[in-house]
Formats: sequence, structure tokens, C-alpha cells
Amino acid sequence: MAESERVPVERKRRRPTSSGVVLSADLIIDAACELIDAQGAQAFTVRKLGAALGADPSAVYRYFRNTEDLLLALADRLIGESMADFVPGGDWAADLRDLALRAYRSALRHPQIAVFSTVRVTGRPHEQRAVDTGIGLLLQAGFDDATAVRHYHTLVDTALGHAAVDAGVLRLAPAQRAADEQAWQDGYGNLPADEYPSLHRVREQLLLMGGSAVEPTLDLLIAAIRQEAEERSR
Repeated sequence: MAESERVPVERKRRRPTSSGVVLSADLIIDAACELIDAQGAQAFTVRKLGAALGADPSAVYRYFRNTEDLLLALADRLIGESMADFVPGGDWAADLRDLALRAYRSALRHPQIAVFSTVRVTGRPHEQRAVDTGIGLLLQAGFDDATAVRHYHTLVDTALGHAAVDAGVLRLAPAQRAADEQAWQDGYGNLPADEYPSLHRVREQLLLMGGSAVEPTLDLLIAAIRQEAEERSR
């Protein structure tokens, strides 16, 4: 549903706020994004948003029915930004990988927003376009309708699942992140070989555990989908 359909036009503020700014839905979303990036989703309130805008908090409800409506619009904005310059390259598998990484990277740019953006369905135009594009690529690959939907679901949930985990890491204090990364080398890497033979064998590679697994995971998944498509075409 379009934003203008959700909130009657006559309810939208045309007069400047006390700070001299004329509110708009985009301006409110910008301010909400900045607040959540700085303070976290759990600390976000419409009262704080109103203060940041220099407006009475009730002015927000002239554009959004409630806080959830605003947060879903914000999540959809990020999807739109991630898709803004997407151009299919002709290889459906490579294009799917690109779409998945765009969703992942969008969440990582706003780890505080990823708390809700990775687990909600916005039901709005940018998300609808992204889903249509992804399923369209799988239909192009020759999958039937149900299989195309299942594979898209698997792909996007894999990307967003990794985004949620990696965004959680980014929300940790720097000292916590450093300690977790160091644990792979100092803790796991120094375990006795007689008790932990496998960890001892790979001890020089354990630092890999401190990075994101999103790209190798997507590569494995897309390779499996590509193989299935090739088998179907025989």
C-alpha cells in the first residue's frame, strides 16, 4: 500500500516545525535512521524522534499510523537503497548472488536497524520489487513456480540470517569483538592435541572463524541451485 494511501493527505503537516523544517515522510525516516544508528532500536521512541525533528511527537502520526508503520517504512527504504543500481548481468546465478549480498550488506551498514529489518516483512514497494526480481531470476533458470519460491526463500533467509549474526557482532563493544577474535587463536588454537586432535590440526586456520561466512555459504547454496537447474534442463 502506498504511503499516501496509508495516511490521509489532509493529515500531513505543511507548516514548518519550531526548528523551521517542513516535515515529510522521507525527512522523518532519515531522522529515525540516524537515531537508531546512534542509540539502537531498543532505545528508539517517537518522543526522541520528535525532539530530533524539532516537532511535537504527534506530528509523526500525520505520516505514519504508528511506530511499527514507521519502522517498516524505514526497513523498506533500506531495501530500496540496496537495489537502487542493480542491473541484471545475464547470468541468473551471479545475479542471485548479487541480490543476496546486497541484502546482507544493507543490513551491515545499519547494524542497529538490522535488529528488526532482517526479521520483518515490510509489504511495501521496494521489498515487493526485490522479491519479484529474485523469484523472476529463478523462473528464468527454468524452475517451476513452487521451486522458484522455495529457492528464493532459502537464499534470502540465508543472507539475512548471516546479516543478523554479523550485525550482532558489530553491535558488540570493540573490546568484546577483539576478545572473541583472539579466543580462536589463544584459546582454541592452543588446546592439547591429544584431547582435541582436529582443532590442533587446523589451529593455523582458526582465525577464519572470526570472519563472516556469508560469501562461502552463498557460493555453496547457489552452486547447488545451479546444479539442480542444469539437471532439470537435461
